[in-house]
Amino acid sequence: MPKRLIKAALFLCVGLLAGAARADLFLTITFLHQEVPLPPVLSNLDPIPDTLGEDGARLGLGDNRTTGAFLGHNYALQTASVPPGGDLIAAAKSALTASPYLVLNAPAADVLRITDLPEAASALIFNVAAPDTRLRDADCRTNLFHTLPSEAMRADALMQALQRKRFVRLALITGPHAPDKAFAHALRRSAVKFGLKIVGEKEWDFDADMRRNASQEVPLFTQDFKDHDVLLVADEIHDFGRYIAYNTWLPRPVAGSEGLVPVAWSRVVEQWGAAQLQSRFKELTGRDMRPRDYAAWAAVRALGEAVTRTESNDPTRLRAFILSDQFELAGFKGRPQSFRPWNGQMRQPIPLVTDRAVVIQAPVEGFLHQRTELDTLGLDEPESRCEAFQ
Repeated sequence: MPKRLIKAALFLCVGLLAGAARADLFLTITFLHQEVPLPPVLSNLDPIPDTLGEDGARLGLGDNRTTGAFLGHNYALQTASVPPGGDLIAAAKSALTASPYLVLNAPAADVLRITDLPEAASALIFNVAAPDTRLRDADCRTNLFHTLPSEAMRADALMQALQRKRFVRLALITGPHAPDKAFAHALRRSAVKFGLKIVGEKEWDFDADMRRNASQEVPLFTQDFKDHDVLLVADEIHDFGRYIAYNTWLPRPVAGSEGLVPVAWSRVVEQWGAAQLQSRFKELTGRDMRPRDYAAWAAVRALGEAVTRTESNDPTRLRAFILSDQFELAGFKGRPQSFRPWNGQMRQPIPLVTDRAVVIQAPVEGFLHQRTELDTLGLDEPESRCEAFQ
């Protein structure tokens, strides 16, 4: 047999063997959803999709499979939803038995219950629903990563934008629910951090129907605020905030949970290829992508990117790579996104949006950092009390 034919046969065999080895590289991810009963709100104009978050994970799975098809990598997504009062721990144990990769759509307390399970010790768990800063601070866990921005990141983004526009005197209205109070706390902390002043605060305590009474009640409610540049609203369940704008005693812009809003994602983000991501999501789901969808997409894509770069599905190796300087995720927000090695939070720009446009994106130009300007948003390494990652 001619030597060139022998060489060709050898190359073919090697290629087939390599392809077979790559085809064995398989990753299963579980999307686990804890259903949470929501308090009643004044308006039902913005219903929450039943598949919020899960749809983002599905889009991420498709993106991973597209890349994996060229490399012999394959991915699967399992989903589980636990009703209120259901056995979340049993569902988590079952998921962790099947795979160490978990995308978790649950409140902070449930996140901690799951990450502390013995079965989760070597797992990689991605939080896509709990913005609680404490999960990135004293309550961090070594197996827990966050693709959803924290309350502190969103608050810092807003304060940078207001400082840039010289809106430095603020008033604050806080809703009665725990998420409202947590966001208000983040806003106060951030105002101090960036040199803005909150000159007045009130807690929303109305039980009247604002759909009929806002034009009479809101001016009286805001009448005793000192002069301010912007009115901050902490209404994270979106109950009363929509009725504040244009009804205040002083004609002032509204920001926070309403008006100018810092978000992980919005349908109005269109630059940096985002319009293409938006259209693919809408084609898949028939609706616009929301922040929790984006966080779930980013979590699944982060795992896919790590598998692609390491040629491995070992959780220890993937974790090390995700926390390394070599990891980058193209997140369609203009800058490569990575994870903070001191608390597992994904660094990412925060768009500040209205219902119809992006106004500005943080980090805002002029806010500098010795490592990356993305670390001006949220807990920087010297501020974080997270010890698990040390």
